[in-house]
Amino acid sequence: STTGKPILLNNIADAEAFVSGAEVAVIGFFQEPESAEASQFRLAAGRIPEVPFGLSTSPAVLSHYGVSANTVTLFRRVDNDRRDLDMNGREVDTEKMTRFIRMNELRLVTEYNPVTAVGVMQSSLKFNLLLITDKMSPKHPQRMRKFRASAELFKGKILFILLDINLNSNERVVSYFQLKKSQLPALVIFHTPDDEHEVMTVDEISIERVQEFCNRFIQ
Repeated sequence: STTGKPILLNNIADAEAFVSGAEVAVIGFFQEPESAEASQFRLAAGRIPEVPFGLSTSPAVLSHYGVSANTVTLFRRVDNDRRDLDMNGREVDTEKMTRFIRMNELRLVTEYNPVTAVGVMQSSLKFNLLLITDKMSPKHPQRMRKFRASAELFKGKILFILLDINLNSNERVVSYFQLKKSQLPALVIFHTPDDEHEVMTVDEISIERVQEFCNRFIQ
């Protein structure tokens, strides 16, 4: 439901609680709550119901985050990072705001697609762990639970990524790692600065196996 979105954040404590309460949170910083930019921001909030949106016009809050009015900021827990979209002196509409958020909303486990690819490439985390799998598989929900639990252990160290083989645009990634469909699901860990990587085919995912695989590669 998009009712009550965005939440008004009138002070620093509210804003900090709002940001720390979600994997991904977005705040629009504006001078006037009814400005044209703020209206576009509300429309964007309506399009992305699963992400919490806040709005602040408090000079103290803007100063606390070091932003000027007319800025949309996305905060994410996975790499303790933030992304700013400064709308001063440029034409920004709902479309551009929505794209900015979709591109940068990296999560504990981020699903890889042509839009999130940009945010993945720009993440400050140097290690990525891919689970290349078939989302249609009856085993998928259980695999995801284990993969997500493993991601908790490496928060701030490794970016965990789900790559669904049913998406045509992902075929290139699968062939890059020289994997055939018969070898899937597979885990691939790689170090982004030098492209060094290791592949492990897995039928069942266990937290211990993922942990061991990651630790060995990092060392």
